[in-house]
Amino acid sequence: MFATGEPLAHSYWNVVFKNLRRDAPTNTVLLTVDDRSGWTTAEQADLLNKLRRQMPRRVFFDAVIPAGEDKVGDTALMQALQSFDSDIAVVARAEKMDDFDDHAFTLPSAQVVRNTKVVVSAWRSNFVYYAISAPYTVTIRGREYQTLGAALAGVQSGFESDYYPDFSIDPQSIPRVRSQDILSGAPLPSGLSGRTVIVTSPERVPSIRYFGHRLVPAVALDIAGAAGLALPFSVSFGQKFGSIPMLLLAALLVVQGARARRRTKLAWYIATVATVIGLPALLRTQGIVFPPDCALIFISVYAALRLWQKRARRIQLTSAAGLPNLLAFTNGTMPVGADMVVAVVARYEEMLATLPHELHGEFARAIARRITAGSGTDTIYHGESGQFAWSEEARPLETQLDHLEGLRALFASPLQIGAHTFDTNIHFGLDRNEGLDVPTRLNSALASANQAMASGRSIEMFEASRLAEAPWELSLHARIEEGLRNGEIWLAFQPQFDLTSNRICGGEALIRWNHPTRGAIAPDAFILQAERAGRIDALTYWVLDLAITATLALNARGPRFQMSINLSAQMVDKPDLVSNFSEIVRRRGIDPALLTVEITETSSVRNRPAACQNLARLRELGFRLSIDDFGTGEASLAYLADLPSDELKIDRRFVARMISSPRDRIIVANTINLAHALGQRVVAEGIEDAPTLQLLRDLGCDCAQGYHLGKPIAFADFEKDYDASLGQGRRTV
Repeated sequence: MFATGEPLAHSYWNVVFKNLRRDAPTNTVLLTVDDRSGWTTAEQADLLNKLRRQMPRRVFFDAVIPAGEDKVGDTALMQALQSFDSDIAVVARAEKMDDFDDHAFTLPSAQVVRNTKVVVSAWRSNFVYYAISAPYTVTIRGREYQTLGAALAGVQSGFESDYYPDFSIDPQSIPRVRSQDILSGAPLPSGLSGRTVIVTSPERVPSIRYFGHRLVPAVALDIAGAAGLALPFSVSFGQKFGSIPMLLLAALLVVQGARARRRTKLAWYIATVATVIGLPALLRTQGIVFPPDCALIFISVYAALRLWQKRARRIQLTSAAGLPNLLAFTNGTMPVGADMVVAVVARYEEMLATLPHELHGEFARAIARRITAGSGTDTIYHGESGQFAWSEEARPLETQLDHLEGLRALFASPLQIGAHTFDTNIHFGLDRNEGLDVPTRLNSALASANQAMASGRSIEMFEASRLAEAPWELSLHARIEEGLRNGEIWLAFQPQFDLTSNRICGGEALIRWNHPTRGAIAPDAFILQAERAGRIDALTYWVLDLAITATLALNARGPRFQMSINLSAQMVDKPDLVSNFSEIVRRRGIDPALLTVEITETSSVRNRPAACQNLARLRELGFRLSIDDFGTGEASLAYLADLPSDELKIDRRFVARMISSPRDRIIVANTINLAHALGQRVVAEGIEDAPTLQLLRDLGCDCAQGYHLGKPIAFADFEKDYDASLGQGRRTV
C-alpha cells in the first residue's frame, strides 16, 4: 500500500520535468555498439584498444563479457582493460529496480577483469516503477561496490545513503558515438579526448521509466544521477522528515492569507499556490528534493473547502430572487453615520400566490429596483416574506422621514409583473441607534416596519428606550405567571351607578399589576404584550373566574348586581371560546345573565364571521354583550348593525368634553337615543365631575362609571362600599 500522496507527487514531478529540460553535460559520451549478436571478447578488446587511441579521460565498459568462449579473446580483453590502468571500470547491472540482493547482479568474470574496477547500476523506484534514487554503494556477496552515477560524478558518499537524479537532463541530448566510427578510424566531430566514455550495447542496457519522459535507456538515468550529484546539494527532506516541511510552509501561508485583509487575501492565496507548486521545482534545480504531495493535497482540500464554503455561503446569503438576503446584511458592517431602513410590503405572500413561480424573483427584483431608484442605494437586502433592508446616510430626522414618504410615493403607481398588475402598499421601519451592532439594528428596524404595517402607519422608528424595555417585554408571559402566583396581579372592581335608581347596579372587573420594583404597571402595557404573545387566554379565564366569585357574593347580599368583564379581540374568533365560557359558568353555578362581556378593539379581529357567530352563541347562553368604546375605531354603526349586543359604552373622549364641546354633547345625546331605539342599555364611562354626571342624567343615560363615582379598588373595599350603599338604601349620585 503506497502513501496517499505518492500519486500526486508522481504526477507533479512528471509535469515539472516535462517542462523543465536542459541538455546533458558534454563531457560524458555514449559509445553505442551496433545491435548484433555474438559480440566476442576479441571484438570487445579490439574496440577498447582503438578507443584508447582517442585518449578519453575515463571509460565505463557497460557490456556483457562472454568470458570462457574464446580464451585468446579473453586474454586480449584482459590486456585491453589493464591498458587503461585505473581509468576504466566495468559495469554490472541489476536485473530489475529495487532488487539489491546478491542474485540480482551478474558480475563480470574475475579472470578477465582481474584488478579492473567494477561498478554497479541499481535504482530505487516509486509505486509505478519510475526511478527516484540510487544508493552510493551496493554490497554484493560481502563486497562493497560503487554505483555508476556516483562513479561518474566522482563522489564516494553524501549526506544521505541515496542520491537523486537530475531529471531535467534530456536523454535525447546525451552525446553519442557509434562503435563503427571508432573501429573504422573515421574522424569524430568533437573527439573523445579528455571526456568520459560509456561503452554500451542495446541488449545490455534495458529501458527504464524516467520522469518527464516514458522509457529511456537505463544508462541515461546513470548520467542524470551523476548530474544530480554535480548540483550544489543532493538531499531529500522526504527521507528524514517526509512531507512535513512543505506542509507546514503551506499551512503557514494559508493561515496568513486567511488573516489578511480582503484586498490582499487573493494575493496571499496566489502566493501560496505559487510557492507550493514552484518551490519544490526550484529547489530541485539545486539538488534539494522537497516532496510536495502533502502540501498539494492540503491546498487542494483547502481550496475545495473554500470554494464549497463560498458556494454554500453564496446560496446561504442569497434570496430566491437572487438578491442578497438579510443574513448577508447581518454578516456585514454598517457605514459610519448611517440609518438602517427596512421596508415591508403588505400582502406580499398573497401577491406571490397569484403569480407563477417563475415570476416570484422578478417581483422581488422589481420592488428592489424601485427602492434603489428612490433611495440611491445600490444594495438592497431581501427577506423571503417581503422585507427589503438597506442602509442610508443619516439625515436630520424630519428630512429622513420626508425622504421615506417620498420613497413611499414611488409605489403609488402599480407594479407590472408579466401580465399581472399589483398595487403595493409599503411601510418603513427606521433604526437610528448607531452604537448597536448590525443584527440588533436590523431586528429593530424589522420590528418597527412590522409595527408600522400592523398599525397602518407609513413609518415607525425604533427608539433606544424600546430596546431597553425589550428583555422585560419578551419575558412578560413568565412574569405574568409569577405575578398571578404571588398576588402581584390582582383584580380591581369599579362601580357602575344606575342613574334612575341612584344606586350601585354593577361593576367592571379590571386587572391590575403592582410589581415590586417597577411599581404599578399600566394595564395596556402588559395586556397588549400578552395579546401579541398569544397569552391573553389564561389572563381572561382567570379574570372570569374571580369575577364570578365576586358576582355570586354581591348578588347574595341584595338587589341584582351585573358584572362586566373585558374580552380581547384576540379571543373573539377562537373556536373554543364559547365552550370554555360555558364550562366555567356551569362549573361555578352562575346565571350567565349576571355577566356582561365587553368587546373592544374590534379592528384586531382576524375572522369577523367567526367572531360574530361566537358572540351570538354567548348571547344565546344568556351572557349580556356590550360594545365598548363606542364611537372610536371600528366600534361604529356598522359594527352595531352586525353585532348582537345588549349595551353600548360611550367612549370617555366624548363624555369628558360634553360640557365644553357642543358637538360632543350632540354626539352623546344622539348615541343615547340611537341605543334606546335599538333596545340597548347605555353606559357612559370616564365621568370626572358632577356637571357631566347631571348632563348625562338629563340626556337619559342609563348607567354611569368614572372616577367621580368610584375608582377601581380591591374586592374587599368594593364589598364594604357596596354593603354601605345597601345600608343607606338609595344612594344619591
